[in-house]
Amino acid sequence: MFAAVYAAEGCDVGVLVDVGRAFSPRLEAHLPREVVLDVDGLTRLFGDARTIATEIRRTAADRKLRVRVAVAGSRVAARLVVRHRAGITVIDPGDGPAGEADTAAVADVPIELLLEVMPSPDGTTADAERVREDQDRVRTLRRWGLRTMGELAALPPDDVAARLGEAGARWWHIARGEDHQPLVPALSEEQFEQSLDLEWPIEGLEPLSFVLGRLLEPLAAHLERRDRGVAVLHVRLHLVNKTVHEQSLQLPTPMRDPKSLRTIALLALESNPPAAGIDRVTVTADPTPARVLQHSLLTRPVPMPEEIATLMARLNALMGEGRCGAPAQVDSWRPGACAVTLYAPDTTTRAATPVLSTPAGQSTTTSPAMALRRFRFPIPARVTVEQGKPVRVATDRRGMAGGRVEMAAGPWRTSGQWWEDGKTSQAPSAVIPWDRDEWDVTLSDGATYRVFTERGTRAWFVDGLFD
Repeated sequence: MFAAVYAAEGCDVGVLVDVGRAFSPRLEAHLPREVVLDVDGLTRLFGDARTIATEIRRTAADRKLRVRVAVAGSRVAARLVVRHRAGITVIDPGDGPAGEADTAAVADVPIELLLEVMPSPDGTTADAERVREDQDRVRTLRRWGLRTMGELAALPPDDVAARLGEAGARWWHIARGEDHQPLVPALSEEQFEQSLDLEWPIEGLEPLSFVLGRLLEPLAAHLERRDRGVAVLHVRLHLVNKTVHEQSLQLPTPMRDPKSLRTIALLALESNPPAAGIDRVTVTADPTPARVLQHSLLTRPVPMPEEIATLMARLNALMGEGRCGAPAQVDSWRPGACAVTLYAPDTTTRAATPVLSTPAGQSTTTSPAMALRRFRFPIPARVTVEQGKPVRVATDRRGMAGGRVEMAAGPWRTSGQWWEDGKTSQAPSAVIPWDRDEWDVTLSDGATYRVFTERGTRAWFVDGLFD
């Protein structure tokens, strides 16, 4: 049994949906101002079908809505009747076969209402074309002399399908008050949020940790029931000075462990504490599908993402926001340019690589490789230049005495970002202009270094050591 509720023009659709949800969670919304409810089982709570319809209309009136209500055995019959008749209409199935009462109830409904019970257009080109085709079919039915649903239902269904196609066959069933598709319940937007109003304002992180623990435990249980994890955690603190202190925490991996979430939130608030006492705490989670982790017997286990997220939160609280994370390449030719991004551990399992034997007759030796061990900060150097080439390098760094240049290769000139105004301290290293000449030199101490000179200042630095 279904109840169709049709509101007057200009109603608030959200209020109409709330009225429907007050009676049944199985609700289907039809724009612009109609909802269909599955009211099976409500007779034990309210009584017969007419009592249910009366209660629905009374609840809508309490919320300033003028509605029509129709109760029928099928969704489409209830929708057609509620658009055709005012007030409350109840189609009693009586003692006859199921569906005959619905067919008789919609027999006098004008055939133009077929267009109103079809899916609403969503604005796309394909949907607009479908609406035009449906309007052409209605005009065709009018040319056949059909005016009501009963006249269409009296035609042979095979002949209707032969002339109007699949849509005509579907319309024939609608004209008989028969559902052509099941009810699709509209899912309400689920909120993962917990709030607590405090009797007395609190100050400091220690009492706040107890409040966060009390809020995060039911939130984690709610997430677990829905098989969801937290992607972003929002902590809103309503302060006694009528301001709101909000902290949004982007988590590297979905998690729902309340202890880990509380630790991460407290560490973030430690580096950015509220300015006054707290009288209300709200915790909101942006949900995401939960993480599915399968461990392997062939590889070394990695730390749990919750442990890594907690460690990263402690490091950010100690070193400062944005100073900890994972290195990332940047689109720049500047030597040593890199960026720091949010550290997201790779939890995918990698199978162990099998060791293959070397075929007979093939050598297992490989040519030696040379790598440049770049210094985190270039070391200032004193370089003697003769005829444009470095001949001696000296530094004040302990363990790097320098010496005479035995061999030298270069210079290799590199420059870039000269078109950017990136000379401020806040600019990333990738956008700071540079212009320098690089040399690879082997000194008398037997080591090979890479040195460079800044062309603007003519200062020399040791950039790295070749291994």
